[in-house]
Amino acid sequence: MNKLSIILISLLLLTSCGNNHGQKKRIAIAQVGKEILYYDEMPKLIQRGVNDADSAALFQNYINKWAKRKLLLQKAMDNLSPALKDEIAKQLEETRSNLVIYQYQRQMILEKLDTVVADSELENYYSANENSFVLPSNIVKALFIKLPLETPDINKIRSLARSNDHDELQQLESLCYQFAEKFDDFNEDWVPMDRLSVELPQNIENEENFLKRNTFFETSDSASVYLVSIRDYRLRSSLAPFEYVKDDIKRIIWNTRRFEFIQSLENGIYNDALKENSFKIF
Repeated sequence: MNKLSIILISLLLLTSCGNNHGQKKRIAIAQVGKEILYYDEMPKLIQRGVNDADSAALFQNYINKWAKRKLLLQKAMDNLSPALKDEIAKQLEETRSNLVIYQYQRQMILEKLDTVVADSELENYYSANENSFVLPSNIVKALFIKLPLETPDINKIRSLARSNDHDELQQLESLCYQFAEKFDDFNEDWVPMDRLSVELPQNIENEENFLKRNTFFETSDSASVYLVSIRDYRLRSSLAPFEYVKDDIKRIIWNTRRFEFIQSLENGIYNDALKENSFKIF
């Protein structure tokens, strides 16, 4: 057993026991200049089943990395110019200030900012800013099914996939649960056409013509049959449906509120300081 293994076992024994008052004494492991590495600062490297040699190697590796970093920092501090040290100090203070301000703003937002956005507010924003909601791509409401070629009674699934009847769609879902390799029901949600076309074995060359000419599409490859039922669509460069951009509008309104709240918070603190004479311009 090497020296480090013996030290390691001793440390484990020491840290498993407290003093007479139930308090653990901090144990120094290594030192670089005035910097000390204590045993309780080290990660939990020792796990059950790890032998002494492996534990010692893990500890030695961690200590070496710690020492190299501290020595490098010490060397850097000894050799950096005063101007660079001043610049680092300014950057650290700026980072600290930004972090403190951010956390305070976040706390005030959590406590006081109203995050509820009414549907009427969303709809009003949508109506007033329609030019901002032009679709960059084609979108669809659709049903997509991928089936193995040997699927039993596939004609029934084809028929049900064309239906709009609620009971028949439930029956379709039950059959797809049994046989389909993939079943995506986008009847209620708008999705980009790209999300659908990527599932097909061949590219759709002209999406606009495809959507105008097809309400139901079927294709296959050597292993699977692909069924697509198009329930609705909107073409690129047209106005996006409200429900498609509803979440985006909510984020826009919330971010606007957040910005205005922070501006109001800053102005309020500034004006209070002027009234209390805690801020002066010379």
